[in-house]
Amino acid sequence: MTNELSEKILEHLSKCDKVNSLDLANIFQEDHQKVIGAIKSIQTIGNIINVEQISTKKWELTEEGHHVLKFGSHEAAVYNAISEDGTPQPEIMKIVPYAKVGISKALAAGWIEIDKNNKSLIKKKVSSINDVAQSHLMNLTDVPDNVKQDYKKRKLLQQTVIKSVILTKGESFMTKIVKQEADVTADLLLNDAWKEKSFKPYNFDALGSALDIGHLHPLLKVRSEFRKIFLEMGFTEMPTNNYVESSFWNFDALFQPQQHPARDAHDTFFISDPKLSTNFPEDYLQKVKKVHSVGGYGSQGYRYDWKIEEAQKNLLRTHTTAVSARMLHKLMSNGEFKPVKYFSIDRVFRNETLDATHLAEFHQIEGVVADYNLSLGDLIGVIYEFFRKLGITQLEFKPAYNPYTEPSMEIFCYHNGLGKWIEIGNSGMFRPEMLLPMGVPENVNVIAWGLSLERPTMIKYGLNNIRDLVGPKVDLQMVHDNPFCRLEKNTSRSVRKNEKESEELFTCSTQEKIQDNWKKMVIFCDPKYPPYSLETILSILKKIFKISVNVHLHSSVEKIAPSLVKFCSEFIDKKENDLTIIVIWRNVGVNPRMNITGSHQEIVGEINIARFFNRLIERRKPNLLRYESKGVNYANKIDNILDRIHEISFNSNSRNKFNSLRNFQVGPYFSGNEISIADIVFQSVCRQGL
Repeated sequence: MTNELSEKILEHLSKCDKVNSLDLANIFQEDHQKVIGAIKSIQTIGNIINVEQISTKKWELTEEGHHVLKFGSHEAAVYNAISEDGTPQPEIMKIVPYAKVGISKALAAGWIEIDKNNKSLIKKKVSSINDVAQSHLMNLTDVPDNVKQDYKKRKLLQQTVIKSVILTKGESFMTKIVKQEADVTADLLLNDAWKEKSFKPYNFDALGSALDIGHLHPLLKVRSEFRKIFLEMGFTEMPTNNYVESSFWNFDALFQPQQHPARDAHDTFFISDPKLSTNFPEDYLQKVKKVHSVGGYGSQGYRYDWKIEEAQKNLLRTHTTAVSARMLHKLMSNGEFKPVKYFSIDRVFRNETLDATHLAEFHQIEGVVADYNLSLGDLIGVIYEFFRKLGITQLEFKPAYNPYTEPSMEIFCYHNGLGKWIEIGNSGMFRPEMLLPMGVPENVNVIAWGLSLERPTMIKYGLNNIRDLVGPKVDLQMVHDNPFCRLEKNTSRSVRKNEKESEELFTCSTQEKIQDNWKKMVIFCDPKYPPYSLETILSILKKIFKISVNVHLHSSVEKIAPSLVKFCSEFIDKKENDLTIIVIWRNVGVNPRMNITGSHQEIVGEINIARFFNRLIERRKPNLLRYESKGVNYANKIDNILDRIHEISFNSNSRNKFNSLRNFQVGPYFSGNEISIADIVFQSVCRQGL
């Protein structure tokens, strides 16, 4: 098809001096992008054509502009709605669309006036009018640019930029495309056949094949798995690239007193240049100062003279909880609280004595949930679910003390291999003295927990000394040889009978066999947000698995739209299969989550469905729909796109930003020239008319 279109383009160009690619698209009734693709294929052959890129601007009517074109301008509509004796303003507001704008414009034009005796009565001031705005929109050709700009401000017009190319004949112009040879083969040498062939020029500037020298560090492998768990649980990742913090955000905002030992130079790295920060939200700073020095919100505070000089000191952050404080303050600065779930995985710095288990720089994993009326039971429940996804099911909690959480708990798990309980994290509920100065409502609680990234990585890869994992003594061959990480996600809370098997918290696997708890999947679909991408994904799945689909309607849903009656109908099959998928139409909302129960998985949310099945496809056919096999950076990029699609799709305030997603495309698709799961989900969401 491309060759045929290319020859049509050359044939047309032979009859003229130059031609625009937009004109070619109209002449051949083809999509403009296909025409551009054909032009690029001609360019690869040689100097057949010359190409000049151009951009043209075009004025188009907006939706409101089309309304004016059909029914007249807003001011004319208001004028026509007024009777001879005048009409009350409330009545005009009811019957005339865009009445508020129309009244304002009509008053400015001198068409109407407000009755001096009755301020709510509007009367005509002139006997007739000329609707100039409607006339201009009917024919934009003769409208001056300054007037068009005014209409743009009124949201009646919008200006679009159209990119195209101008084609002219090149030095080697021809109308027929002759395939060029890339190599001199034995067949071409026989009988001097090569003399009649055209060869592609050698590109001596082209780079050679990339050497296989890049390998992910074990910390990055484990970090990627932790990140997936948070995303599966519906968390949003916090920005953590700010390594240098002020003492205010690192300590004071967390209700940590200025005389606390952690604020000593023996425990914290303070920055000498720049030594101080001065840019703080003043109102919030005064509230923090008050709660520290004299108390408030039911607390007596620490009863000391709080000093701004201590809060201004810059340091290398000692925990990512400083980021959590910033995010909660930012959340409340918008003026309205909404429940959120945040997480972060990034570096923190402490002035530690280096030994086999301690470094001055390490990674902290943090989860934060803010919602109404959360309790200690919610904290324990969320922690159990989080660690269950890590493969840790035997947990105990020990009361602890933190300056910014109350109650606080240390988290312990039983390690069968060591035969004892070991500490794996810390948790708690943020104190009112920390939250209320931010403006968080009194009935809102924030639960949080954290653990290090290095310890589970050392357990997973069998390292006894942290300096073998991070630092100048790391064996690069260890980085090269270690396999990718898969966290063992247990399906039962019971203790395993095989003690040796329970000794490992993590497992690695490259097997292609479907896990038992993957053979049966329950997918809950909300009729308001149909996961249209599922049908496309199943079309890919059926090429490598025998799949069976059953569709059911939950009792909470009376009926579904006619367009959804035959949803996934082509995949319904009662025969023996590898994979059984049960689709249940149920009102579940938009928050994505996954749950493993016994012998099956429950999946909610289109992005979770996409991520899960993409991994399943990739285990059997790594090159069919690339995702994690292209590395952590690529997978993270796709994950970020999926998160943006989910956020914009189900947030009515963000729907006007939907087209901004296309800015992430670096080619025909989000990943360049290769289709990904993000493109499939994006197209399905577009299908919903969002």
